[in-house]
Amino acid sequence: MEAYNENDYHQGGNQGGDARKSIAGYRIVIIILAVILAALSVLYFSIHHRQKADLELLAGDRDSIRNNLSELMMEFDDLQFTNDTLAVQMGVERLRADSLMQRLSKERSWNLAKVKQYEKEVATLRTIMRGYIRQIDSLNTLNKQLLDENVGYRKEIATAMTRAEMAEEKALELNTKVRQGSVIQARGITLTALNQRGNPVTRVRNAARLRVDFTLTANALAVPGERAVYVCVVAPDGFLLPNETMATFKFEGQEIPFSAVREVDYQNDDLGVGVFYAGKGFEPGRYRIDVYCDGFRVGSSEIALK
Repeated sequence: MEAYNENDYHQGGNQGGDARKSIAGYRIVIIILAVILAALSVLYFSIHHRQKADLELLAGDRDSIRNNLSELMMEFDDLQFTNDTLAVQMGVERLRADSLMQRLSKERSWNLAKVKQYEKEVATLRTIMRGYIRQIDSLNTLNKQLLDENVGYRKEIATAMTRAEMAEEKALELNTKVRQGSVIQARGITLTALNQRGNPVTRVRNAARLRVDFTLTANALAVPGERAVYVCVVAPDGFLLPNETMATFKFEGQEIPFSAVREVDYQNDDLGVGVFYAGKGFEPGRYRIDVYCDGFRVGSSEIALK
C-alpha cells in the first residue's frame, strides 16, 4: 500500500482551482460579447429605423415641395398684367418655375441638403410673385385714383365737348357742301369700237379695243392739278370688263375693280378725255359706262353697240 503524499494533494487542488477560474473567465467573456452583440443589434435596428424614417420624411418633403411649386405656378398663370414690362419679367420667372419643376422630376439623389436647396428656390419664387402682386395692387390703386380724378374732368369737359361736336357737325356739313360743289362732273360720255389701226368699226365683234370719250366740266371750286380718272365698262352680260392686273380703287370705303384709268391735268376748265380698253370677244348689246374721279362717281351712261 502506497503511502499518502501530502504534496500530491495540494497539487491536485491547485489544478482544480485553475480550471474553475478559466471557466469563470470564459463565462465573463461570453457575457460581455453577448452584451456587445445585443448593443450592436439595438444600434443597428435604431439606425435602420431612423434611416427609414428619414427616407419617409424626405419623400414627404419632396411631395410638399412639388405641391407648393405647382400651386405657385398656377398663381403665376392667374396673374393679369396690363404693364408690358411686368408681363415680360413675369414670363422669365414663370420659365424659372418650369425649369425647377423639371429638375424636381428628374432628381434621384434626395437628401436633407437637396430638400433645403429646393425649398429655398421655391421660397424665392414665391417672394418674387408676392412682389408682382404688390406692384399690381399699386398700379390698380393708382389707376383707380386717376379714374376718380378723371370723373371730375370729364364732367367739366362734357359741355365743351358737346359744343365742339355741334361746331364740328356744322363745319362738316359746310365742308360736305363745299366738297360736293367742288366735284368735277363728266358729261358727253360716248363709247366707240375700234379696230387694230384705231379706226371705228360698225360691228363690235370686230373690235380690238374700246374708246370711252367724255368731258370733265369746268368747276372753279375744284382743286386744280393731277388726278386719276377711273372708267368702269360693264358688258351686256352684266360683268365688268377687268383691267389686266386686276387693280382696284377706293370708292365709298371699298376697293372696287375698274376697266381702265387715265391720269389727267385738270385746271378748272373743260377737259376732253379719251380712255382706251383693249380686248377681244366683245358682244353686241348695251354697255354701261361709269366714270369716277376724286372718290366720286362723276358720270354714267348706257350705250348700245351693234
